[in-house]
Order: sequence, then C-alpha cells, then structure tokens
Amino acid sequence: MTDTFQSSEELRVARTFLHRLREDLVTDAFAFRPLPPLRDDHRLVRALPRRAARYTRWLPHAVVVGFALMIMLATVEHVGIVPALFVGVPIMTTLVRPVGAWWLSFGVMFLTGMVLPFGSSVSPWSPGGFLPHLAVMVLVALRTRPRVAAGMWLLTGALAVFLGVFRSYGAPYGGELFQMLAFSGFVLFAVVAVRGLREGKQQVEAQAAVTQVERSRRTLLEERTTIARELHDVVAHHMSVVAIQAEAAPYRVQDTPPELAAAFQTIRENAVAALTELRRVLGVVRSEEDAAPEAPQPTLADLGLLLGNVRSAGLEVEHVTTGAVRPLPQGVELSAYRIVQEALSNVLRHAPGATARVEVSYVLGGLGLRIVNGPADRLAKPSPGAGHGVLGMRERVGMLGGGMTAEATEDGGYEVAAFIPVAMPGEAAA
Repeated sequence: MTDTFQSSEELRVARTFLHRLREDLVTDAFAFRPLPPLRDDHRLVRALPRRAARYTRWLPHAVVVGFALMIMLATVEHVGIVPALFVGVPIMTTLVRPVGAWWLSFGVMFLTGMVLPFGSSVSPWSPGGFLPHLAVMVLVALRTRPRVAAGMWLLTGALAVFLGVFRSYGAPYGGELFQMLAFSGFVLFAVVAVRGLREGKQQVEAQAAVTQVERSRRTLLEERTTIARELHDVVAHHMSVVAIQAEAAPYRVQDTPPELAAAFQTIRENAVAALTELRRVLGVVRSEEDAAPEAPQPTLADLGLLLGNVRSAGLEVEHVTTGAVRPLPQGVELSAYRIVQEALSNVLRHAPGATARVEVSYVLGGLGLRIVNGPADRLAKPSPGAGHGVLGMRERVGMLGGGMTAEATEDGGYEVAAFIPVAMPGEAAA
C-alpha cells in the first residue's frame, strides 16, 4: 500500500515537472522578453562617471552581440556568410526571445547534423559547431528557471542520439558525444548553481531589509506605547487636581449659588469620567508584563541622580545648565529627562571610554538640550545595539512639537541636540 502511494506520488511529481517544462519550452516560446539593462545601483554603473555609466548599463547586450559577431567571423571562413548567420543569429536572439533563440539553435544543429558529415569543423558535435549552441543554452539558463536548463540539455542529448542512429556514425561519434554532453552538463549546472546562490543572497538581503523596516515600526510603536504609559500619570495627576479642586470649591465660598455648585459638580464628574477613560486607555496600551509604576515619573530635577549613576558606570560626564531655571510642564520635563537618559545610554553602549557633556538651556520660548560625546577609546569594544534609541528620542521631541538633530561630530564623537517649545505663562493663558 505504501509503495503504491509512493509510486503515484512520484508519477504526479513527474507529470507536474513535464507539464511546467512544456509551458517553459513550448508555450509562448517566442514571447518577447528583452534583457533589461543594468540597474543604476549595479557596481559597474556606480563605479564609473555618470556620462560613462549611461552606456555601461548596456554592457551585457554589447558582450552578447560581440561574442556573436566573433563566432560569425570565425565561421564565415569555413562555410560562408549564410551558415555563419545561422550560427550567430540565435545568440543575438537571446537578448529578446531567449527560449525561442534556443529553438533556433536547436534547429540549426538538426540541419547541420543532417547535412554535414561527421568530423566537419562546424558539425554539431565538433568544438566549433557545439560552442555556439552551448553559449545559447548558457544565456537562456541565466534568464530562465533551472528546469529549463535541464530540459534543453536533455533535448540536446536526445537530438545527438537521434542523429547518431539516423546517420549511422561510427564509434568516434559516441566518445565525442559523451565529452560534449558531459562538458555542457557541467557548465549548465555551474551556471544554475551560481545563479541560485546569487538569487538566494538577493532574497536574504530583501528579507533583511523588510525585517529591518518591520523592526523599526515595532520599535516606534513600543516607544509610543511607553510614552503613553508615562504621560498617563502626568495627565491623571492634573485631572485628579481638577476633580479635587472642583469638589472643594463650593465649600470655600459662603452662600454658594446653586448654579455655581452645580457647575463645580459637573466639572468634578467630568474629571472623574476622564480619569476612568484614561485608565481604560492605559489598560489597552499596557502589556501583561508591565506593572503599574510605583514611583513618580522623573523630571529634570532628577538629572543629578541620573548623572551620578552614569558616572558610577565609568562615564565621565559634565553637566551645564544655562538660563533661568523655571518649572516646565511635566510632559516636557519627563521627555527631556528621557532624552538625556537615552543619549547617555548610547554613549555607554557605543562609545566606551569617551567623555560626555550634557547642556540644559532654559531659553525664551522653550528648552534646549545638547548631549555630546567624544570619540570612543580604541582599546574598548562597543556593545552591539539595535540603533533605535534615536528613533525614540525623535518621537518624544516630535510629540511636543520640537526639533532634533543626531549626527556624528568632526572629531569622531556624536552629538544629540533637541529643542522643545514651551509656551510662556501669559501665552498659555491667552
């Protein structure tokens, strides 16, 4: 029972192979499939000046045409111009109709095998006669599926056996036939293998690029989720203050009008409802592994503790504050703290042994941050990282309507500079 099932499965696979091979070699065999020029990002195109690169893109076409002309010049000395055209035209046809070009070459081999005697310099199985056909098979194999190369090689071998039986060639024909088929089989196998390795490498590179994009998107979503979780506490604190003040306000005024008391009651109810909705939103963005924060979110006042921890890790960091220190919105303070924290973490990870400088500038209309580090110690080995820290910092700055730059410095270090706009109290009230 098992043997019967395996036999039927093998027959099904064989029929599928033959059906697809017939589609490749017979159906639309002369379909127009022009060879595309080299891409703009090809190594040869990028290595030459722009004016020369415009012509370099057509280098494969020039090589094929040049090889065909060379074969034709070598053939015309022995058999004349017309047979030379029969040899060269199939090679050139591979540029536009690859499978059809092979059938033309196959027909030329059949005609020459039927007409020319064995041992002729351009007979199908002489080196001079078989080389053009092998060149056509190689060019077709470079542009079609591997099974097409196998089909071309098998049909070529079948044609050789047919001619050997029909023309009654002697014993030397068998040895020469075996040599030509073995050599062509090895060449086609090498071409298919190299092409398969190249396509596999391209697929891996394409998949790596897709994976990198997906990883960046996932990191961005995770960073946004983290920001939402952190800002929840800030917003919840303000809403709680609003609810408490609205509840206590009627008791601060004697003989509170009923309309005013009702308005404060409405404010309190809306604040409590907003808090409830915030908790629901937080439940959506928080994963099961995340626990509720047990400590208040950090602010710029906590930079001293952060810098102390960084110094204990071996990083020499200088802290400079310019401008009149003033209280800022909690969201701004939290984002500024996280930006400094991430920038210093990147210095520890990617530039071990370097020194860093943190500048916090309280300027009119906003807050400026600048974290710059020098070059890494050549003897120290940097730790690998995903490189998404800058992405998170940009997301925080962009959320607050600010701008940020992150780039290498001339001395081999790195600089992160950000500006977060903050409205003045009078402007906010207006």
